Amino acid sequence: MLESYLDYVTGMLGRVVESNAEVLPRVIDETARRVTEDRLIYVYGPGGHANLATQEAFFRAGGLMNIAAILDEGTLLSSGARRSMAMERTPGYGRVVIDHSGLGDGDLIIIVNSYGMNSAVIDSTQRAKELGATVVGVSSRTHAETIGPEHPARHPSKQNLHDLADLFLDSQVPVGDAVVSFDADVPNAGAVSTYANAFLMNAIQILTIERVLAEGGRPAVWTSGNAPGGDEANARLVDRFTDRIKLL
Repeated sequence: MLESYLDYVTGMLGRVVESNAEVLPRVIDETARRVTEDRLIYVYGPGGHANLATQEAFFRAGGLMNIAAILDEGTLLSSGARRSMAMERTPGYGRVVIDHSGLGDGDLIIIVNSYGMNSAVIDSTQRAKELGATVVGVSSRTHAETIGPEHPARHPSKQNLHDLADLFLDSQVPVGDAVVSFDADVPNAGAVSTYANAFLMNAIQILTIERVLAEGGRPAVWTSGNAPGGDEANARLVDRFTDRIKLL
């Protein structure tokens, strides 16, 4: 059973690479330009476990210092799991979060969600575009297109993230997320969305660093504070972002 789970995860990550091969360079065009211009790249995961993708991209060893995480208490599981689900389904909530994020005209935001259809996802995407930002969406096209229009998690408009985002990366997460079945009357186990989202968050940053270096730039990258010299390396760069990134 464990080997089956491993095979699914590794196969899924291969499909993530293959299915996004054409659009990923266009995403890197946007991220690399912001890094070269010393601008921020916002990341928002409007949903309980989608917040993990935001945290994976932020203040992480090997990650870009330009990443500005939007970690709103409303959908964080630390504020209550059922409360988180209720808030991500509340129409209008995502607009409020974006309005208080500092996002503005010409900015770039990556909006990550496993299913790409809840109210917080759709409202935050719409509001970001109204403000003049470019939106990179990360979610599962298959999941969004499989779930019917009357599902209670859906935004009232019935829209999907992959239809609204300026650029879209498909996480290849299957319907229901969990992929391991049992020969018994119990639901599947073994969720896979966090693997896909974390992989894409790190892939974007790796490829952005590569692009900026190839163009003669010098990206600001976090060193692990638990590695020798890490604190000193970070201290030489962090002042460029401290006053601009709310959660630093």
